[in-house]
Formats: sequence, structure tokens, C-alpha cells
Amino acid sequence: MSLPPLLSWVLIIAGVWSLLVWPPFLRRVLKDPRAKDESGKYTRFLMVHFMLVSISMILGLATAVIGVRSLIGG
Repeated sequence: MSLPPLLSWVLIIAGVWSLLVWPPFLRRVLKDPRAKDESGKYTRFLMVHFMLVSISMILGLATAVIGVRSLIGG
């Protein structure tokens, strides 16, 4: 894949940003009282946010990998 180096760096930075920003968000969601019901079971609130974070991190990793591969010419 051939991209200009600047665009490769944009992809790398965007990917790393996603990998850094989402885990603290998930930790806050896990501490939120809406994450579990009265009996301690996980709620839909938690599951929706867990899926949001998971998908965002997978896409962030893919974005960073594409940026690195395009930068090194792989």
C-alpha cells in the first residue's frame, strides 16, 4: 500500500489515540452504578458500552497497523 508519509502518520496517531482513550473510559463505565443491577448482574448499559469500546479499539488497532504498514512499505 502506498500512502504519503503524512497520511501514514495520521493513521498511526489516530490508532494510538483510540488505544489510549478508550480503556480509561471503560474503567469509568465499570464503576458507574448503572453498570450492575441490584443483584450484581451486568446491565445493558455496560454491555452496550463494552461493545462500543471493543469495536473502537479493534478499529484503532487496525488503523494504526495500516498506518505503520504503509509507512514502512509493507
